[in-house]
Parts: sequence; structure tokens; C-alpha cells
Amino acid sequence: MSVSAPESVGASFLGGTPTTGSTATDSTTSKVDKDMFLKLMVAQLKNQDPMNPTDSSQFLAQTAQFTSLEKLTAVADQTSQALSAQLAFGASGLVGRSVTYTDPDGAEQAGAVSSVRFTPTGPLLSIGGSDVTLDSVTSVVGSGSAGTSTGGSTAS
Repeated sequence: MSVSAPESVGASFLGGTPTTGSTATDSTTSKVDKDMFLKLMVAQLKNQDPMNPTDSSQFLAQTAQFTSLEKLTAVADQTSQALSAQLAFGASGLVGRSVTYTDPDGAEQAGAVSSVRFTPTGPLLSIGGSDVTLDSVTSVVGSGSAGTSTGGSTAS
């Protein structure tokens, strides 16, 4: 029985959609892909022709590709966590500041950020009793505390 070349299995696996681990669906897809890769590799080893076994260098190349994929997935997960932390830090820094934002109807609104809630979809700013997503903020006006720039300059 003949099985396709090992490189084609690794290449088609690595050529798939990259995962970021940012959602449950992404991490499930990543896990399915890893499991599928291992199952294909085991099936390939089980069903290889005993008179013409798979070249060990091809097997090692597949193993290296799999290890590389796992490391890239880990880096993507860490990058996603770092982005979430950066968003949380940035959103918490807006408390007490005046912001301009676009409401769901597309109109520009302004108000002071009174608090921040952290949700699985991202930080929500509380402005005048409304929850506003961080990505709808269009400008920020400084709070006037030391070290904060409001865009203006002072003459001495």
C-alpha cells in the first residue's frame, strides 16, 4: 500500500489558517489541527510499505515541522495575552479623562470615563451611564495631572 509523501502532509498542515488562540473556536481549531497532524503521521507510519520504508530524514522533517508549529502557536497565544494586557492597561488609564467616541448610531459623543469593566470581548468604558467599547473612542483629552499632555503648550 502506498501513502503520499511525508512532506505533503506537513506542508498542507502548515499551510492552513493561522490560529491566534484569541477565541475558543481558534484554540479548538488549533487542537484539532495538532491531533489531525499526529493521526496522519501515525497512520502514515503504520501503513508504509515494508519494502520501501519512509526515509528517516523525512520523518524528522515532519517532527520538526510539528514542533515548529507548536512553538508558533505558543508565541501567538502569548502575543494575544500581551495585547489583552495592553488593552486593559490602556483602558484603565482613561478613567477620569474626557473622551470623544462614536456611538452605535454613528454620532459623535463626548464624556468623562467613570469606570472600566473587563469582559471577554474587551474593555468597556462607562461614559455617562453608557457602555462604550475601547475601539469606538476617537480622541482623549488629558486630565490635567502632571506629566499628561493635552496637546497644548504653556508659555513661561
